[in-house]
Amino acid sequence: MTLAARRIEPTLGDGRMAAADRMRPLRADAEADQDDDLMARIAAGDQRAFATLVARHGPRAEALARRFTGSAGDAEEVAQEAFWRVWRSAERWTAGGARFSTWLHRIVVNLCVDHDRRRRIRRMLPFADSFDPPADEAGPEQTLAAQDEVAAVRRDILDLPARQRAALLLSADGEKSNAEIARILQTSEKAVESMLVRARRTLRMRLAARGEMG
Repeated sequence: MTLAARRIEPTLGDGRMAAADRMRPLRADAEADQDDDLMARIAAGDQRAFATLVARHGPRAEALARRFTGSAGDAEEVAQEAFWRVWRSAERWTAGGARFSTWLHRIVVNLCVDHDRRRRIRRMLPFADSFDPPADEAGPEQTLAAQDEVAAVRRDILDLPARQRAALLLSADGEKSNAEIARILQTSEKAVESMLVRARRTLRMRLAARGEMG
């Protein structure tokens, strides 16, 4: 859900909000059924079904990988490898079990963790998509200071332990609950909560340290 949608939703009447809340699981169930159908067709070698599945889930998978690795090129490779694994594993897919999106995100996160272990990338992470650029009237010094701070936060996120980073990125858009993140990371909700607490505490401490040095 976008920030704009979250701002608008509280203005709806209670009845409309309740109806919207009831519709969310229905929509999610319908999407899961569609994914199950696509996986069954993919298992039979249907390339059109595979293209449809990639179109449905590819952008989010690649966006997650890009935020994790800090590289558009690496993210594209991760996403391609993830869907290649989907194609190869389609025959073993069991409809009605885990949601396809949960399974796919698990594959993407595992590939990113493996990638991180191998290469330990230290490039800037394009994480703050909603970052508001400085106003036009800001002077060069203010602009550079703001850009430096964003870059520092991105590096801080990239420096987090891999599973903490994964939990933080999965929770960043507000669409995944801790229970969903736990399923993706194959751990408990309590462990996810702990990872998020530690990750956010680390980021706050580093931000405070930079403030003291400034």
